[in-house]
Amino acid sequence: SLVFREIHAAPEETNLNQEWFVLENTGTAPFNSAGCAVMVNKKSNGPKKYPRPLGNLDPGFVLKPGQKIRVVTGTQAEGQGTPPAESDELKNYHLFLAGSVLLGPGCEIRLALRQHEVARGVFDPAAKTGVQG
Repeated sequence: SLVFREIHAAPEETNLNQEWFVLENTGTAPFNSAGCAVMVNKKSNGPKKYPRPLGNLDPGFVLKPGQKIRVVTGTQAEGQGTPPAESDELKNYHLFLAGSVLLGPGCEIRLALRQHEVARGVFDPAAKTGVQG
């Protein structure tokens, strides 16, 4: 199972390297994200809206059981802010997107493989980790 552990909004919209989310493999087998689609949508009180695809993870990453990865929206470009420092326990994977993923409170971020949802996180800026409980 893949779980959203943190969702972090950038302090300014142009600082895409400071917008990120952390995923953890809580399962017992390795998880390969190659080909997974990243999708986003804003929750609303009206009819359910379909998520907007942002692109596929290519080449993706492999997470061993218990391992985490930080998925950063930006491209590592200097004008997009400084990405978080990596450690042995937490590496960065850049999405190379030109715009923000987070659409405000209640925004859902999803990972799907061949129309099968792998993980879903809801952004809550009031929560300690940014993930709605």
